[in-house]
Amino acid sequence: MNNSKRLFDSIPSQLQRFPKPDMLVAKENGVWKPYSTEEVQRTVNHFSGGLSLLGVSGNDFTIENADKIGIISNNRPEWIFTDIAVQQTGAVLVPIYPTTNPLELQFILNDAAVKYVFVSNQEMLEKVKSVRLQVPSIINIYSFDILPGADHWSKICELATEESLKHIESVKENISEDHVATIIYTSGTTGVPKGVMLTHKNIVSNVLLSKQSFPFPDDSTLKCLSFLPLNHIFEKMVTYIYLFSGISIYYAESMETIGDNLKEVKPNGFTTVPRLLEKVFEKIMSKGNELKGIKRKLFFWSVKLAEKYDNRVSNGVWYNIQLAIANKIVFTKWREALGNNIDFIITGGAACQEKLLRIFNAAGIRVYEGYGPTENSPVISVNRKIPDSDTKYGTVGIPIDGIEVKLESDGEICVKGPSVMKGYYKRPDLTAETIIDGWLHTGDVGVFDEGRFLKITDRKKELFKTSGGKYVAPQPIENKLKENPYIEQAMIVGPERKFVGALIVPSFTMLKDWMVKNEIAFTTKEAAIRNDQVLSLFQQIIDGFNINFNHVEQVKKFQLITNEWSIEGGEMTPKLSVKRKVVMEKYKNEIEKIYQ
Repeated sequence: MNNSKRLFDSIPSQLQRFPKPDMLVAKENGVWKPYSTEEVQRTVNHFSGGLSLLGVSGNDFTIENADKIGIISNNRPEWIFTDIAVQQTGAVLVPIYPTTNPLELQFILNDAAVKYVFVSNQEMLEKVKSVRLQVPSIINIYSFDILPGADHWSKICELATEESLKHIESVKENISEDHVATIIYTSGTTGVPKGVMLTHKNIVSNVLLSKQSFPFPDDSTLKCLSFLPLNHIFEKMVTYIYLFSGISIYYAESMETIGDNLKEVKPNGFTTVPRLLEKVFEKIMSKGNELKGIKRKLFFWSVKLAEKYDNRVSNGVWYNIQLAIANKIVFTKWREALGNNIDFIITGGAACQEKLLRIFNAAGIRVYEGYGPTENSPVISVNRKIPDSDTKYGTVGIPIDGIEVKLESDGEICVKGPSVMKGYYKRPDLTAETIIDGWLHTGDVGVFDEGRFLKITDRKKELFKTSGGKYVAPQPIENKLKENPYIEQAMIVGPERKFVGALIVPSFTMLKDWMVKNEIAFTTKEAAIRNDQVLSLFQQIIDGFNINFNHVEQVKKFQLITNEWSIEGGEMTPKLSVKRKVVMEKYKNEIEKIYQ
């Protein structure tokens, strides 16, 4: 494995060490179809050979002259085939979120001068076609599904000749670990997308250091479910951990089918974002709410017990006995719903509620929170699986081995090491602002808990001042509020205002139950959020939370909102973080009401 310096070395490495019948597995026509290591290698080499005959090349291996290839697709084996096939030609992959709007899409395709685009389905094909005339660099669009009016990707593999396969082998030998493997455009919450240039060394070093730190064993009996978008560096990097470790990758059919797929695949682990864990928990709680009598009592008793769980401090023998009972009666059902085989879930991309971490871990569902930006390929820190004492809830864990982390005087987290990006594509100005003397400035603010666990306190850019000149960090307040079962989403407002306010999206499943119990008729969401008793329920919830906050951080007034924020609605980034600017603009009137 030590000679694995480039991402595409993962395939020969697996072939040599633990060739598998099920390296990648996806549902095709309702049946799980496996691809063996050998088959993947053959496919990828033919794909590279065909691409080279289409003229795709790294040319002189400079980032300016290497060809750029776009991909817009859900997670599926063809995504990996394309990624590795493009790498082997020396060209650079430009992955794009399927949810990217046409204007951003046009910007990215032009900025990178993309030559060929690979799309998964009809919808993505239409999206690219809608901007194609504005992107002169595009030569052709290929699809993974068989679609009318588009060339199927397999046509490229059929072009390969003995000659082209030999040519690819010699190209591979000349690809250095310092060659850029991908440009990932981060949508961020402001402005035009920035292209993060990541080399083979950047990503492979993050793979090896994360593998050793977490740790991930080499074990060809393990399997994982993949559903976080592969165009996001977290899922892509973890994919290469799986490939180098001999772990099979099963692709969920869609975000909607994750529940069913978990039961079918029974994976050992997966990566996720907190929003999806919140959804799982809401589902569990609404099922608990349907229970009657003793079953209901036991359910809520178990959840209460789990909230007090701490892996590092013993709650005593009596607590452990009670927890063992809760595990037998209630939590076994939770584990069964996840396929009964989960050994780890890694969450990142946004802050996870501490309460959720305690509950899931108490229930024997091990969730580990980690952290890192795209610019660091991405992992900076993670809570460790072994030893258990190297996990601390409410923190993003210990920096992984082999990198340096320091905090600036204002608390900004800076990182130095082999995973730090090469820079922003065509933006030396931004690169110089972000990487200073080799240190990547993340824009996140944090502290070290116990001197070793990194705790994120906020985004530097999101801190705001009230009109009284006091600084407020919105994230910790929002996370606290979301711990309440009646609050689905929350956003703190108040820059340059007299006090802190909140926009709140209620959890309508929970609210309906509460209204029925309190003999209040539920007609529409609009009527519910105007109901006096409902408003006084939320006032009580807010009052209960305000005790935890400093005077300036306390939520003085709030407005309830009927629509959940989403990627489709434009209020969430593809990583499911709230776009504050968009929400502030969309709910101007509601915010004004808070400050009237």
